[in-house]
Amino acid sequence: MVDAPAGGASSAARHAPATARNGGAILALLTEILPPAGTVLEVASGTGEHAVRFAAALPHLIWQPSDPDPAARASIAAWTAASTLGNVRAPLALDAAAAWPAMHVAAIVCINMTHISPWIATQGLIRNAAACLPAGAPLLLYGPFHRAGVATAPSNLAFDESLRARDPAWGLRHVDDVAALAADAGLALDRIEPMPANNIALLFHRLPANTADQYDNVQPVGR
Repeated sequence: MVDAPAGGASSAARHAPATARNGGAILALLTEILPPAGTVLEVASGTGEHAVRFAAALPHLIWQPSDPDPAARASIAAWTAASTLGNVRAPLALDAAAAWPAMHVAAIVCINMTHISPWIATQGLIRNAAACLPAGAPLLLYGPFHRAGVATAPSNLAFDESLRARDPAWGLRHVDDVAALAADAGLALDRIEPMPANNIALLFHRLPANTADQYDNVQPVGR
C-alpha cells in the first residue's frame, strides 16, 4: 500500500475505506484476467487508491485512471505523485455516459460505479468499452448487483433503498439487464465471480465484430 501523500499534495488526496477492504480481492482477480502488456483504463477511479495499488502490483501494465469529477482527479494525481510509480498516467476527465475520445486499450476496469450513477452511465460505459477494446479483451465490472434466482443480501437491499432515496436514478442494477446491454454492444459475459461483502465481479470480453476489430498492437493512452 502507498502511504498517504505528504506535504502540499495531502490536501487533495482523499481516502475511501472500502478500497482497503476490497482491493486485495479485486487485485487477485485482475492478476488472473489482465493481459501481459498494454494499457488498462479504469473508469470512475474515485480517490485513486485502487489505481496506485494495482499499478504497483502490476508493473508490466500501464494504468490509466479517469474520473469526471475534478476533485477526484486531483486526489488521483496526489496519490500517484506520492507513489512515484512510473506506470500510472495522469487521470483523464472521462464521463461514462458521454462519448469518449478515440482510444484503444487492453482492458477496462470499473469499480463501484453502476449503482451510484444513472442507468445512462452504465449504457455509456458499455458502448464506449465496446468501441475501445480489441477482440478478446476483458471488461471487469465490480459492485453490488441483483441476480435472478439469487436472494439479494439484506444489507444490499437496504443499500439500494438508501441510494434510491438520495437519487431515484441510482440503485443496484440487475445482472441480466447489464448482460443484455453488453451483448447488444458485442461484449460477452464470461463469468460472475463472488467477491467480499456481498459484491460480485462481472467479467466480459469483447467479441470480434470483424477483422478490423482485432488489433495486433494495443496503443497505450496518451502516448
